[in-house]
Amino acid sequence: MGKITTFLREAKSELMKVNWPNKKQITSYTVLVISISIAGAIFLGSLDFLFSYLLKTFIIK
Repeated sequence: MGKITTFLREAKSELMKVNWPNKKQITSYTVLVISISIAGAIFLGSLDFLFSYLLKTFIIK
């Protein structure tokens, strides 16, 4: 039981040392992640469209 208490006390002490982001940073990071995800989806979707068009035009006929 003593080891668990020691672990929890040390974990709490380490969490107090963490530099947590503020609201402005969280908002900007969230917008960045969403925009990169949308850009990646558009890129992959366009590649899929291009390759399916090429397959239908030149391979499958």
